[in-house]
Amino acid sequence: MITIKLNDGKTAEFENSVTVYDAVRTIDAELTKGALGAVVNGEVTGLTTTVTTDSTVSVLTFNDDEGKRILRHTASHILAQAVKRLYPETKLAIGPAIDNGFYYDFDNDNGFTAEDLKKIEAEMKKIVKENIKLERFTLPRSEAIKLMKDMNEPYKVELIEDLPEDAEISFYKQGDFTDLCAGPHLFSTAPVKAFKLMSVTGAYWRGNENNKMLRRIYGTAFTNKDDLNEYIQQQEEARKRDHNKLGRELGFFTTVDTIGQGLPILLPKGAKVIQLLQRYVEDYEYSKGWQMTKTPLMAKSDLYKVSVHWDHYQDGMIVMGDEEKDKEVFALRPMTCPFQYQAYLNKARSYRDLPLRYSETSTLFRNEASGEMHGLIRVRQFTISEGHLMCRPDQLEAEFKSCLEIAMHMLKTVGLYEDVSYRFSQWDPDNRDKYIGTEEQWDEAQSIMKKILDHLEIPYVIGIGEAAFYGPKLDIQIKNVFGKEDTLITLQIDQMLAEKFGMEYTDTDGEKKNPYIIHRTSIGCYERTLALLIEKYAGAFPTWLAPTQVQIIPVSEKHFDYAEKIHNALKNSGVRVETDWRNEKLGYKIREAQLEKVPYMLILGDKEIEENAVSVRSRKDGDLGSQSIEEFIARIKDDVDNKTLNY
Repeated sequence: MITIKLNDGKTAEFENSVTVYDAVRTIDAELTKGALGAVVNGEVTGLTTTVTTDSTVSVLTFNDDEGKRILRHTASHILAQAVKRLYPETKLAIGPAIDNGFYYDFDNDNGFTAEDLKKIEAEMKKIVKENIKLERFTLPRSEAIKLMKDMNEPYKVELIEDLPEDAEISFYKQGDFTDLCAGPHLFSTAPVKAFKLMSVTGAYWRGNENNKMLRRIYGTAFTNKDDLNEYIQQQEEARKRDHNKLGRELGFFTTVDTIGQGLPILLPKGAKVIQLLQRYVEDYEYSKGWQMTKTPLMAKSDLYKVSVHWDHYQDGMIVMGDEEKDKEVFALRPMTCPFQYQAYLNKARSYRDLPLRYSETSTLFRNEASGEMHGLIRVRQFTISEGHLMCRPDQLEAEFKSCLEIAMHMLKTVGLYEDVSYRFSQWDPDNRDKYIGTEEQWDEAQSIMKKILDHLEIPYVIGIGEAAFYGPKLDIQIKNVFGKEDTLITLQIDQMLAEKFGMEYTDTDGEKKNPYIIHRTSIGCYERTLALLIEKYAGAFPTWLAPTQVQIIPVSEKHFDYAEKIHNALKNSGVRVETDWRNEKLGYKIREAQLEKVPYMLILGDKEIEENAVSVRSRKDGDLGSQSIEEFIARIKDDVDNKTLNY
């Protein structure tokens, strides 16, 4: 006899092994409605999985993230089956579920057109209607390789060959279609009732630009058409806000092929927003006790060997020279920490010197794969509000809290605070080669960070294997308009690199000790922040961040002299102002200013000259009527001083 217990406490006994679906249906048939998968003894699995021992079972529906992934993973197999039916010479690569959908990579030299996607969708609908059962089976590694070779699937063979010799390889059979896959999946194709193929792009096999370019088809899937249609509408709105499109149209940045991918040119608007952010961050950090440094953009490989970046991060660095040929090899810096440590090492330190806080507006360089780069979100050269804080153990919690409070203040100031989530990134003890330090050091550092985060009531999720090679970190995550998540701000606890660099302080007992180090950013990468702000505000920046705060629009040439007087008064008051001197109709110039998303327009005609006033139009509130220039300047200064988010 085995006992199955549902997470609501209901139980039942079964004489023999039983599938998850049959067990749940026996205990509470209502729960099987909308069921897509299950969690059995803490492990996500399919409904057809056989339970052989006493178990606790929780049903997964589309309301659960893992339920969504199971449905969408099955949709990716339906996509692959449809492609193989229509284009049998196509070779299969990988097809996972992702946030908001799924994709599958195909080796198809002819590519896929918009018409092809329509045909594939139609074939997918046939497969769903056929209600094909998905059946899992396993093979030893050698037999799995033979099966994939017989099916002429070289990419699958390569994946299997990377697995251990004694591995048992799982497959899913779906009618006339079989795919290498760990699962889990739905029990049949029928529940995939609403889906849409969204786009097709290029993607290098395994993300390596030295490999063949494959064709990646993106799609999404839901359990009903209403949710699918709502999602499609959201995506249409997202495309309008996409910084990679809107930022170029509004003149914030551009890219040039002859300069290279991931190396954007910030145009005057984008440069002004980043300048405003940098100045604000630097001034605020100074008010909180941070001291600014300026360190080199490159260093010899010797420095990175001490920090162990040479061993653990060299693939992500831009290296100049060859160690076998050149006397000195340099690398552009991918981070600032080993440079700022030299400022600490500049003289002997005592416990009275701590905490010591160094900040820097740092330009960094990373060798990102070409397939990973996107607009300003992920680039090869970027600028970051980086800092390193050296402290005693008794100061660690208060200083970490202070770093987090600075980050939260910045997020609130720019309007991104409500959009973020928190990830406690930890090491993977089963992959020791990725990290330095002992298990005891990692346990200590992670327990300290956990205590701090719990004490501060930070609502985090845990990411195993996502720590830096030298310590755990809190990643403040944010999604772009398409739902892709990236890290915006990072705070790390490090108790290892101080020893590597010989960083010490004399404690109260006269003993030499290594300080704890907090690595942190306060607003993260400025380019990424700019991208996220363009998307959040659809280019309509708050007044304090707007590249142009006021557009003066004289009605005709006879009002130019008065317009120049108002222009100078605003400029002398520190307002960022432009005047439209073109001999165009008033309505045309107003529409142009609206398209440029300027916060305020001042219309100047005969009445304004006569009353020595300005006619104010607000992007947010519309026509504000006539005001004196002094009243208007006070309004602008109030917006700026209070960092009003008037979008």
